[in-house]
Amino acid sequence: MNFKETNIQSIAQLIGARVLGNISLKVKGINEIHGVREGDIVFVDHPKYYDKALKSDASAILINQEVQCPDGKTLLIHEKPFTAFNQIIRHFQPLHYSVSMISNTAKIAKNTVIFPNVYIGNNVVIGAHSVLYPNTVIYDNCEIGEHVIIHANCTIGADAFYYKKYEDSFELLQTCGNVVIENFAHIGANCTIDKGVTSSTVIGAHSKLDNHIHVGHDTKIGKRCLIAAHTGIAGATTIGDRVTIWGQVGISSGLHIGKDVVILAQSGVGENIPDGQTYFGTPAGPSKEKMREIFALKQLVKLLHKLYD
Repeated sequence: MNFKETNIQSIAQLIGARVLGNISLKVKGINEIHGVREGDIVFVDHPKYYDKALKSDASAILINQEVQCPDGKTLLIHEKPFTAFNQIIRHFQPLHYSVSMISNTAKIAKNTVIFPNVYIGNNVVIGAHSVLYPNTVIYDNCEIGEHVIIHANCTIGADAFYYKKYEDSFELLQTCGNVVIENFAHIGANCTIDKGVTSSTVIGAHSKLDNHIHVGHDTKIGKRCLIAAHTGIAGATTIGDRVTIWGQVGISSGLHIGKDVVILAQSGVGENIPDGQTYFGTPAGPSKEKMREIFALKQLVKLLHKLYD
């Protein structure tokens, strides 16, 4: 999320943090570790990820322990970085609920069809010749391209499934990103696409999603992808162009799926997949290799029957 350039001392005062390093730094955004740029604030609250945050492109690191500050950067020392991150988000993007079915701040192009019982939130942009079927919900700040079809009962832009776990409770991360659905994409009935934490979840141009698909926060789906029903894609995964994913596939978070990949039905993907590969199984692997494993297992069962019958 970008915001007006602000002195780091003002941010520290807002959240009650102690400043180390470059005290004259000016920041202009807040982002997660996988999306940070120069001028951004990133948060980290576990020693396992300190090094990654300190070496990232972020200019300021919101952290829960005093460590050596890299040259030119700034540390914001705070007991609860997660909570402080939420404070910064809500300071620059206060909650403002629209209670009308179509917000007066939404921008809807001509020749777009909006069926009854569609909710369209604040600052939503919808391109020409798109169709939104009944009971679809488009949350604030989402962008829908031209010639997009969104079938009934879809939810576009709900909060990321992102919680900080405490001993007796959970704290929700106050996500401030959006969903971008590019031109000629089709979204089947009953799909849910979560907004990015601080940036965009993207459905690429000409991609087609079947019914009952979930896409997690900050996932980027490329152009001309085909995704079958009951697929679940966890957050911050990148999927290349022209990928085909068949039914009931589960994909873990933070993965990279290359271009022209095919993932066969009921596969569980827990690792990156190179360009042009066909994967199958749980855990998923190259399909020919997995088929040989299944064949070998069948032969083993036959052999055991012969030995013990």
